[in-house]
Amino acid sequence: MTRNVAIMIFDDVEVLDFCGPFEVFSVANYFSEAAFNVYLIAPEQRTILARNGLKVIPDYDLSHAPDPDLLLIPGGWGTRPLIHNTTVINYIQQQAEHVERLLSVCTGAYLLAKADLLDGLQATTHHGSFEMLAKLAPTATLVRDVKYVDNGRIVLSGGISAGINMSLYVVGQLLGEEVAQKTAAYMEYDYSVNF
Repeated sequence: MTRNVAIMIFDDVEVLDFCGPFEVFSVANYFSEAAFNVYLIAPEQRTILARNGLKVIPDYDLSHAPDPDLLLIPGGWGTRPLIHNTTVINYIQQQAEHVERLLSVCTGAYLLAKADLLDGLQATTHHGSFEMLAKLAPTATLVRDVKYVDNGRIVLSGGISAGINMSLYVVGQLLGEEVAQKTAAYMEYDYSVNF
């Protein structure tokens, strides 16, 4: 079974927030053939200007993207204006009803909060972004000093490189720990701890 992994990008997205998970899910295919179909989605089909000037072309806009089995929302400064973008928030809400896993990295948690998906759940984000997350998700239990928190279908990670840890963890949950370990070893990445 091949799972669709949609990673949302947008202007001012943090580069490693989406590239790290993209690499993890793509490399996992080396050890579990055709496990993941990984693609980039964006609010509009145009060149996205990520943090520090990286230009990225998404595979699909939201209205034409294949339905994901896993939807990953990265963070970055671009999440601040997106919390007011009803098209993006509605898309996340709609997909949350159907996806196997909904994942966020860093301040991608803001968009899950704005979509009312974190009520009563554990949540984490970048170490400098808890105050804003507390305002957006007042009933969530904020967890500091961890790489990720797992609520079952909704998994959130801390900032930037923590998205790699979370993605390896999810690979382990879906494909087995051996595939996750081989993926991490190939990437020369140590994800053995969640702190």
